[in-house]
Amino acid sequence: MRRIALFLLLAVVCAPLMAQNQAASPAGRWKTIDDATGHAKAIVVLTEQNGVLSGSIERVLETDQPGPNPVCLKCEGELKNRPLAGLRILWKMKRDGNQWTGGQILDPHSGKIYRCIIAVADGGKTLKVRGFIGVALLGRTQLWQRID
Repeated sequence: MRRIALFLLLAVVCAPLMAQNQAASPAGRWKTIDDATGHAKAIVVLTEQNGVLSGSIERVLETDQPGPNPVCLKCEGELKNRPLAGLRILWKMKRDGNQWTGGQILDPHSGKIYRCIIAVADGGKTLKVRGFIGVALLGRTQLWQRID
C-alpha cells in the first residue's frame, strides 16, 4: 500500500515537470528581435529532428538592403549572396538540461558564425538566444517571440 501511495505522490509531483519539459521545446516559429534596435527582423522556423535542433529564416521583416529579396552579403563561402529567405542560420543544437547547446548560429547581418546557447523562457513564449565566441560570457543575447 505504501508503494502505491509513493508512486501516486511521485506521479502527481513529476507530471507537471514532464509537461513543462515538453512545452519547453524551442521547435516552432519565432519572431527575431534585434537586441540593439528592438526591431523585429525575421521569422525563423526551428525544427527538431532526432534530438537535433536547426533553424532557417522563413521570412525577412526588416533589412538594410534595398529590394524585395535580400541576400547574405557578408557571408563567406557557399553562403555568400544566398537569399536570406530559406537560409539555414542555426544548426547542431542538442538539449542539455533546460537549454540547447553545442551548435552554431549565423548572424546574416554580419556574416559571422557564433557558438550558441538557447533557452525557452516565459512559459514557452520567449526564446533566449545567446551567440558568443569562446566563452558564453563574451556574447550577446536576443529575445525572440513565439508566433502561434
